[in-house]
Amino acid sequence: MKINQLSLFLENKPAHMKVPCQILADAGINILTLSLADTQQFGILRLIVRDWERARDVLEKAGCVVKITEVVAVEVPDRPGGLAGLLDVVDQCGINIEYMYAFTFRRGDRAVMVFRFDDPDEALRTITEKGVNIVESVELFAEAGE
Repeated sequence: MKINQLSLFLENKPAHMKVPCQILADAGINILTLSLADTQQFGILRLIVRDWERARDVLEKAGCVVKITEVVAVEVPDRPGGLAGLLDVVDQCGINIEYMYAFTFRRGDRAVMVFRFDDPDEALRTITEKGVNIVESVELFAEAGE
């Protein structure tokens, strides 16, 4: 199952990260996980929230530029070599990872990682065939206390 992620382009200046976070807080929308990547002038804030459509609407209404991207949440054994093993499966399948980041909770002895693949449908099909557990959005939100 794919999950919708919000990506916002922010100017790389003090307090610019706070603006979208405050907008979402004021709307009662909880951020489940996020990633911030920067360049010298701009950053990309990537967010996962339960109600992504409402989040997109309130952010756009406030003047933010928002892009919706499909990502995949995958269980990774939380031990030395766990991620390397998953990446071996991904490499064997010929899937390109554009970026990835960790989710904010664990599932027993497994961490959850968020991946942006160049072809998320093919990634889902091939890595599940290899026995990799995909985490459904319903599971993510429930385990994150949402």
